[in-house]
Amino acid sequence: MNGEHRLHRVLGPVALASLGVGAIIGTGIFVLIGVAAHDKAGPAVTLSFVLAGLACVFAALCYSEFASMAPVAGSAYTYAYATLGELFAWIIGWDLILEYAVASATVAHGWSHYFQDFIGIFGLHLPAIFSRAPLDFDPATGALVLTGSMFDLPAVLISLGVTVVLVKGIRESAGFNTAMVIVKVAIVLLVIVLGSRYIRPENWQPFAPFGFSGLSVFGKTVLGEAGPGGAPVGVLAGAAMIFFAYIGFDSISTHAEEARNPQRDVPLGIIASLIVCTVLYIAMSAVITGMIPYHRINIDAPVSDAFRQVGLGWAQFLVSLGAITGITSVLLVMMLSQPRIFLAMARDGLLPKSFFGAVHDKFRTPWKSTILTGVFVAVLGAFLPLRMLAELVNIGTLFAFVIVCAAVLIMRRIHPEAERPFRAPFVPFVPIAGILTCLVLMFSLPAENWWRLIVWLAIGFSIYFFYGRHHSILAKHQD
Repeated sequence: MNGEHRLHRVLGPVALASLGVGAIIGTGIFVLIGVAAHDKAGPAVTLSFVLAGLACVFAALCYSEFASMAPVAGSAYTYAYATLGELFAWIIGWDLILEYAVASATVAHGWSHYFQDFIGIFGLHLPAIFSRAPLDFDPATGALVLTGSMFDLPAVLISLGVTVVLVKGIRESAGFNTAMVIVKVAIVLLVIVLGSRYIRPENWQPFAPFGFSGLSVFGKTVLGEAGPGGAPVGVLAGAAMIFFAYIGFDSISTHAEEARNPQRDVPLGIIASLIVCTVLYIAMSAVITGMIPYHRINIDAPVSDAFRQVGLGWAQFLVSLGAITGITSVLLVMMLSQPRIFLAMARDGLLPKSFFGAVHDKFRTPWKSTILTGVFVAVLGAFLPLRMLAELVNIGTLFAFVIVCAAVLIMRRIHPEAERPFRAPFVPFVPIAGILTCLVLMFSLPAENWWRLIVWLAIGFSIYFFYGRHHSILAKHQD
């Protein structure tokens, strides 16, 4: 591999675990918990976190095995390339753009909500035309509606600001992230400890007002009931929504090439960060739904507003500040990961190496694709609604997890002799369970997300067959 396309190995296990926690705790727990509890699961959202976390455990074990075998940039794209071939690798690489770039836009929305909640404490408010996306998704009708705003200015500004930090370098970015992780974990613990004093057990009744299921197949509900607009509701539907809260643990594997000892540190970072965050999520969701009735939870800033409703203005201040910090770190890790997917694809010839494979001479970062990612995130965050972005990210990420779990089975079969510094336990149960649980969550999302995924993949196929296939390294070798 050419020296100018190599990345620095500067990340140890603590930095990797911090990146994982930084990617996981953020918009999912600070924002989407409100949507899931209010519209999908009620107090039973705690079970939704358990189910989503279980699906992620299976996927994390599979990710860890492959990350230890192929310690280079690229995450699931690299693993699919090694096991399923170039076409499947392209599919998963294109799909990962949903997970990282589109997720970054979703996170930028969450940051904007809490920023505006924070300045609102001091009586400051942005002009309405710059406060949110011009479109929003109405779950009651299943249609997009106009909000009267032009674009979400805070989402644009934070996206561009993080881009500047990322272009400078991975060492500075990781240090910046570690500081923010400490702050937001402290805020999460504050919410759990302080909020537990204001729990009223009657707020947990009824525990599952929307039922315990919520499974549909292409728009037809097969388990549970359909909510407004025909979308499934219940614990499963809540798990499909707040699955976004777990997105990020796999981003650790995209930085394997920058890890000092990837065979040991990457699996450790993935599993440790996932376990820590799952425990915190369950506790925090139980506290929030115990503090106030689920139907009174504020969808835009649910955690800080819960403290406002119980009369703790100073806690609202701290939580809003901590949420801004926490969500910033999520945005940093997500936008850090996307250019490294592009870099891996460019190395294989599927994308132009002169642009997507360019590593800055001084900073040793994929600077061109980082800037492109920042602009893309800013545009999506400015104009598209949070609900639509979050659900699209979820279905794309779940699809990526399905392929990773399937790839473990394939590699164990066709290359049983390959060295595996970390081996997923209980194979074939773990990868099969990962495939099934992720598929269940995919079908628990509203049907329109399947069509969005299909359209997205169709665009990706077009790029591959018109460019990637003819410029790939494999094609040149075959010629």
